[in-house]
Amino acid sequence: MTDTASAAPPLAGLRIIEFAGIGPGPFAGMMLADMGAEVIRIDRPGATGGPTAGDPTLDFMARGRRSLALNLKTPGAVDLALRLVEGADGLIEGFRPGVMERLGLGPDVCHARNPRLVYGRMTGWGQAGPVAHAAGHDLNYIALSGALWATGEAGRKPTFPLNLLGDFGGGGMYLAFGMVTGLLKAARTGQGDVVDAAICDGTSSLMTMIHSRRAMGVWRDEREANALDGGMPWYGVYECADGAWITIGALEPQFWACLLDLLGLDPDEIGDRADRSRWPAMRETLTRIFLSRPRAHWVDLLEGTDACFAPVLSPAEAAEHPHNRARGVFAADGPTQPMPAPRFAGAPTPLPPAPPRAGDHSRAVLEEAGLSAEDIETAFASGAVS
Repeated sequence: MTDTASAAPPLAGLRIIEFAGIGPGPFAGMMLADMGAEVIRIDRPGATGGPTAGDPTLDFMARGRRSLALNLKTPGAVDLALRLVEGADGLIEGFRPGVMERLGLGPDVCHARNPRLVYGRMTGWGQAGPVAHAAGHDLNYIALSGALWATGEAGRKPTFPLNLLGDFGGGGMYLAFGMVTGLLKAARTGQGDVVDAAICDGTSSLMTMIHSRRAMGVWRDEREANALDGGMPWYGVYECADGAWITIGALEPQFWACLLDLLGLDPDEIGDRADRSRWPAMRETLTRIFLSRPRAHWVDLLEGTDACFAPVLSPAEAAEHPHNRARGVFAADGPTQPMPAPRFAGAPTPLPPAPPRAGDHSRAVLEEAGLSAEDIETAFASGAVS
């Protein structure tokens, strides 16, 4: 096995140009930077570096980048961006369809400069379609994908799954996957490509198993009526005596048997799980039992067993849980933030450098692109660079 102390990160040697945006685009850039790619972010002059006000060096999704601040509406700035494109392996952008073309930085222009370039595009609706040019956000995209409808309790409105399902699951991760796939193709064929990553598409893809179960006739289009949506008593969230919560996921019969044994319940009295008429009574029994003791009691009794148990932790608690601490899921030093994932046996994926402020590396990036000192000073004087 390779010595990780001396090995390079998995994507070391790749250079990605990222046009700064919000949400899924920066998340994809973070994933690539976490795996060792060199990511140069093109920021707007004066940008904070993140979607919200505050210290840009705490915008963790922007970690591992270098920042070049370009005013793309200033003559000469687009030419500077294209100089970077010439030496890049990939590019990612998250504007509405047509914006990059209007700036003079669309795929055709970039591929004319660099045929091997993998050009990644991140949108909500996709590059084409009846609503492709309309504004939208995560909630809208997962609604159109059918995913939002399926979440939540029966008889109540669908539940917000934060923006994890759309922006990051169906969006940023699919863009990162598309970029790596395109980069592998370019390495093999010498030909770049355009990656059309849409949150609607990605979220629909994440629903593949649900559609499969619907086709098999084992999924009901009803909330809280199925195996994985809280419909079954042995797969759900239960409140404890102290107001905290726990989760039970004993889907398989052997795990259900383990749970009943640990709780001291007689399987014959509980009844046959295949009999849906027994489910309300089963849920009532489990609800009563878990409400009888605080969360710590159930952690002591059930954690680490095959009952398929975990406490519901706040973000602060998650960072301190012994399992997460043992695996180094969160950074050990500085503000709490997740470490890069996944991890590799033969390549290191350490925490990348802190997020930059807009323009922190403008001069260095332009020098590396081959601009002369005089040209760099001219670019700063014109306002194209800051």
